[in-house]
Amino acid sequence: MATDFPAEIAALRGTLDQILAVSKPEELERQIAELSEQAAAPDLWDDPEAAQVVTSRLSHTQSERDRLREIGARIDDLGALVELAQEEADDDTLAEAESELESLRSAMSELEVRTLLAGEFDPREAVVTIRAGAGGVDAADFAEMLMRMYLRWAERKGYPTKVMDTHYAEEAGLKSATFEVNAPYAFGTLSVEAGTHRLVRISPFDNQGRRQTSFAAVEVIPLIEQNDSIEIPESELKVDVFRSSGPGGQSVNTTDSAVRMTHIPTGIVVSMQNEKSQIQNRAAALRVMQSRLLLLRREQEAATKKELAGDVKASWGDQMRSYVLQPYQMVKDLRTEHESGNTSGVFDGEIDDFINAGIRWRRQSADAS
Repeated sequence: MATDFPAEIAALRGTLDQILAVSKPEELERQIAELSEQAAAPDLWDDPEAAQVVTSRLSHTQSERDRLREIGARIDDLGALVELAQEEADDDTLAEAESELESLRSAMSELEVRTLLAGEFDPREAVVTIRAGAGGVDAADFAEMLMRMYLRWAERKGYPTKVMDTHYAEEAGLKSATFEVNAPYAFGTLSVEAGTHRLVRISPFDNQGRRQTSFAAVEVIPLIEQNDSIEIPESELKVDVFRSSGPGGQSVNTTDSAVRMTHIPTGIVVSMQNEKSQIQNRAAALRVMQSRLLLLRREQEAATKKELAGDVKASWGDQMRSYVLQPYQMVKDLRTEHESGNTSGVFDGEIDDFINAGIRWRRQSADAS
């Protein structure tokens, strides 16, 4: 059956109009002008960390604006291509138009997903923590596999990352790791990855070659910003210092530069060891602590509202995704039912389809509640 190009192009234009209504190009232009002014300030790099924030936001805001413009131009070009193909009765050009139509559908779907990120903290950068769960050395190895997966995903996107803390397991892998993803909407995007991940495989650490099930937990929180009103009295913090450690627990420096910070009222613990000095590690730990307390406060407020409304259903199950490498190969999200047989691709960071399905699922669940 021949493709009805006029109808398909009209549908693409209608979807783009809806996306533009949510994305507000005029607001993007205002942000770009404001950030460009900040980036041109002669004293910008007096504070390198703040300068990186400004330049990163400017780059990503410009990219978002350019992507919207590019989609509009591609739809126009598709219309011209179809017209040419039909006038010349050129099957090759018509096939090219079919391919471009499919590519535009995919690009439009990604843009639509972005419009669903309307939560209070969705535009923020993200702090991701991965912890090994049940499963011994296999769980520690799985935690390291997940960390690589997310870092590769960020690398594919061109998103800067910064590893803040790594606690290596004795035999292999990681007990835990914390890293930042420094890109707008990183929190909104990655927040659907939070939960318990499960791996099933023949254990490379079992000399009898038995199948092993192991677990790892992923936590995603929004990065604190300077205008967030989270102040923590010093009396509520316990700070311990120790020497940074590498794989196998070996000491990697000769000074007590690593910091473990405990928020006494909640019991939340944050440790940082990847900065060069104790002062830098303390500042990084405090920022992550503030982020966690900010999110905890919002969760408590949301839970109170749900309780008052008589709705106390949990949003997430204990296990949200399975990675099966034996006896067959399949990655399946247990919330969205999205799955992929390309397990090596997934572990190499090809997780956009899982993330997009998760964002759509979250929105549908919210609309239904």
